[in-house]
Amino acid sequence: QVQLVESGGGLVQAGGSLRLSCAASGNTFSIRTIGWYRQAPGKQRELVATINSGGSTNYADSLKGRFTISRGSAKNTVYLQMNSLKPEDTAVYYCNAGFLYSSIWGQGTQVTVSS
Repeated sequence: QVQLVESGGGLVQAGGSLRLSCAASGNTFSIRTIGWYRQAPGKQRELVATINSGGSTNYADSLKGRFTISRGSAKNTVYLQMNSLKPEDTAVYYCNAGFLYSSIWGQGTQVTVSS
């Protein structure tokens, strides 16, 4: 089994930056893709960015240039660097690990951007 633990959320002023971390433990060799998603109040969960085992990345078009997904040297930790944050980025950010036939979610971390 794989467990995901997110961290790094918090309160930041508009224009500021945050870096979220997703630490995977357990049978991490089976992970094909790790992604960040977010869900704002009253809205559906949406893709932020993903990175696969080969290092290829994918971003939501609206977030390109402000958000960057990367892996740590140990490859069991995935980061989401968020710059130039806007109030509309306020959401719970979830980490997702994708396997061949399934995926799992982390517990989420709250990001609040004040205007």
